[in-house]
Amino acid sequence: MAKMNMIQSLNSALDNAMEKDPNVISFGEDAGYFGGVFRVTAGLQEKYGLDRSFDAPINEAAITAMAIGMAAKGLRPVAEIQFADYIFPAIDQIVSELSRIRYRTAGQFTTPVVVRTPCGGGIRGGQTHSMSPEAFFTQVPGIQVIMPSNPYDAKGLLIAAIESPDPVVFFEPKRLYNGPFDGDPTKALETWAKHEKGEVPEGHYTLPIGKAEVVREGNDVTIVAYGTLVHVALAAAEREGIDAEIIDLKTLVPYDIDTIAASVNKTGRCVVSQEAPRTSGFAAELAAQIQEECFYALEAPIQRVTGWDTPYPHAHEWAYFPGPQRFINAIREVLEA
Repeated sequence: MAKMNMIQSLNSALDNAMEKDPNVISFGEDAGYFGGVFRVTAGLQEKYGLDRSFDAPINEAAITAMAIGMAAKGLRPVAEIQFADYIFPAIDQIVSELSRIRYRTAGQFTTPVVVRTPCGGGIRGGQTHSMSPEAFFTQVPGIQVIMPSNPYDAKGLLIAAIESPDPVVFFEPKRLYNGPFDGDPTKALETWAKHEKGEVPEGHYTLPIGKAEVVREGNDVTIVAYGTLVHVALAAAEREGIDAEIIDLKTLVPYDIDTIAASVNKTGRCVVSQEAPRTSGFAAELAAQIQEECFYALEAPIQRVTGWDTPYPHAHEWAYFPGPQRFINAIREVLEA
């Protein structure tokens, strides 16, 4: 297996999918000739030509509408929204059209569209390049929502998303593109080269959509995380020597409540997390269903670790970001209750 960072693994996923299926198309703002702002689509136009890897106008609604039309005619488009903060001009197309075509045609049409977009903070992107808007899409019936935390999962899940008959919004935590991040901005950048999930098969493989992974076993508390916060949770548990079981959700819709419930029923305590603002976030959905499934096993109220209900600040980025100390505080709350 090759050593890859997340940029390379996503590029490899697109390359594999396009090589296997001539109906797979990749496009977006600067996603053709230039290869994308983060270089995820680099080399695809040169290899597959202008018809299958091309640049789109700066119009997110049009990008998504084009993808819907392509999918209705039998193609499998992978549309890139340059930053998740700019997905909102496309939200009407995603919510009112893309998500409903299978339903409104009684299964006569499907729309196998993947909308890729980099999300999250940690790169000094400020309020307009740091959002994590995944919760907006988890409430839309017909849309699958995925956010991987490492190169191995990113490739397997992206290929699975491309091959799915239903639409997927695929969030890519850009702070993880070049290496894992434990929430400490003062440390030197780590690379994926020494991480086990940095070993990625060069060929075709898929991972199941809707299956979480227990990335650290423990008995005292369950921590549910996804994206960048998986690594922050791991760092917090190691720093404090806490016997925490940590679950990487990977897929938000559908999400793996069975794995979560099995863990919480064992530990009796739970912390849920998200990088997005606190109010009405996906962590609240997790907390609600865990309460329903595990009520009699819970020994303490479920705690949430989240961002704040403010725009993502530039100057005070690390005051906003849910770092290890915020996890440690939440863990102490549930352990001492």
